[in-house]
Amino acid sequence: MDEIKDQNLVSVITPTYNSETYIRDTIESVREQTYPHWEMIIVDDGSTDNTISIIEKYQNEDNRIRLIPLKKNQGAAVARNKAMKNAQGRYIAFLDSDDQWLPEKLERQLLFMNQHDYAFSYTKYLEVHSDDQHNKVVTIPDSVEYNDLLKNCVIGCLTVILDRNKIDKIEMVNIRARQDYALWLNLTRRGFKAFGLQETLAKYRVRHNSISSNKIKMAKQNWKVYREVEKLSLSKSVWYFMHYAYFKLRKYIV
Repeated sequence: MDEIKDQNLVSVITPTYNSETYIRDTIESVREQTYPHWEMIIVDDGSTDNTISIIEKYQNEDNRIRLIPLKKNQGAAVARNKAMKNAQGRYIAFLDSDDQWLPEKLERQLLFMNQHDYAFSYTKYLEVHSDDQHNKVVTIPDSVEYNDLLKNCVIGCLTVILDRNKIDKIEMVNIRARQDYALWLNLTRRGFKAFGLQETLAKYRVRHNSISSNKIKMAKQNWKVYREVEKLSLSKSVWYFMHYAYFKLRKYIV
């Protein structure tokens, strides 16, 4: 297990790439947390815009913010893993550079985890669209296990907190997309049940030019996770992919 230097510290894991439009809001949402014991490790994945200069200004203002620049673009998995290797806190929390947390996110979720002795938790979140007309709260089940997640990933990466005192190895597989989903599968396959806090504590920005907004690409990535990461048989992959397609279709129809 990596060394944990502070048992009360939350290490916020934030990969960035050309995020100058949104990174201020993301950082401010962490600085506004009612729970003050955090460090924000931002790994810049070779940005070519003003992202780094914006982060450096915040770093100079708040010593809880740490910037690690990568020389070339290597993908979100590499950036997140780099941040986690440099994390000093007991807790790992994920927040991408275009998303935000509500002020009580860390306080409420840590209380939830500590009261019930959970290692892996997630929450509801708000999907925010650019027109502000189609925003909606994403609902969640009270808990999920491995087979549940194979059918439908109900866990938003921006809501997850993991307890490193209980989970020995936390590392994302190096794939182009769905590396967070692959990590949730890895953890639940290892026996760490994920528990949902029924509170809306984060805002997910829906960007129509992102990888996750391209339905065909996402379907291909999900198939890749089944076959190449989880090593499922063809028949099992087809079975779970049918569930994946059903839940996606139902979501878009609704």
